[in-house]
Amino acid sequence: MKNLFRILAALMLMLAANASQAAWPDRPVTLIVPFTPATGIDQVARQLAATLPKTLGQAVVVENLAGASGNIGTEKVARAAPDGYTFLVTVNTFVMNQPLYREKLHYDPIQDFAPVSLTSWGTLLLVTHPSNPVGTIQQMEDAARKQPGKLSYGTPGVGTPHHLAMALLLDQAKATMLHVPYKGTAGAVTDMLAGRLDYMFLPVHVALPQIKAGKLKALATGSPKRLPQLPDVPTLSESGLHGADVDMWYGVLAPKGTPQAIIDSMNRQIAVALKAPSTASAFEAQGMVPATSTPAEFAELIRKDAKRWSDVVTRAGIKAD
Repeated sequence: MKNLFRILAALMLMLAANASQAAWPDRPVTLIVPFTPATGIDQVARQLAATLPKTLGQAVVVENLAGASGNIGTEKVARAAPDGYTFLVTVNTFVMNQPLYREKLHYDPIQDFAPVSLTSWGTLLLVTHPSNPVGTIQQMEDAARKQPGKLSYGTPGVGTPHHLAMALLLDQAKATMLHVPYKGTAGAVTDMLAGRLDYMFLPVHVALPQIKAGKLKALATGSPKRLPQLPDVPTLSESGLHGADVDMWYGVLAPKGTPQAIIDSMNRQIAVALKAPSTASAFEAQGMVPATSTPAEFAELIRKDAKRWSDVVTRAGIKAD
């Protein structure tokens, strides 16, 4: 009789758990963005927040928790209840920050999160001033090797994707340049347009208008394929830097321990949201291309990128401010 009661109790717990998961979501879902409003990541989150409620049947709220290069908001999600009501919308700095802030980081990007889905890719373009006679990656590398540390490149700050992209390029080229970090992109672009910087990686939607206006010159695209907007600009791989694509990925993650049923359901809802025409136009305005994945595919991308950028940071001796 006691065994029968135990079996019945276990069945009731299982049914209660299944009912709880089946009812998800029964209240608003929060998407935490670890950066300020109006950034590319913020735009991704707000587009999802506008489209997901149609299939989720619940409101989706965007919460910006900026600070410490994205670590504050990211840590909050790592510590959140794994109940399917808190998700992180982030960019590949998610894995870049670990080697940069190893002693200050209170979460592990691999161990403390459950990848849900990729949402999009953003391309970086390597540009220079039109007055610069250099027209190819090879010529830039030769010039840098002949003048170690004399040529300069700008970035929005230490440890940003723009910085690590150039560090990867220079590491493969066995060349050095002077790194000039700024507090954001605007100041760097101003000096780039004025010819006070030699090179810079810029998001395609920032660089393209300046390239079309003849104010900047593109040397290479950081994506695996040539851009349709700039069909004559080669990729880094075509320029001799094999495997050096530096596209930025954007995606959604949940706290570790979130039920797989919820992860899979959210993955499906995101895939539907990314097919909305409004999503494509909103992403295009930010220079991003919608992209989906399974949770497992996204997890594998994160693992590979974590190792790649950790190696780059170590070899280049990059230290966060």
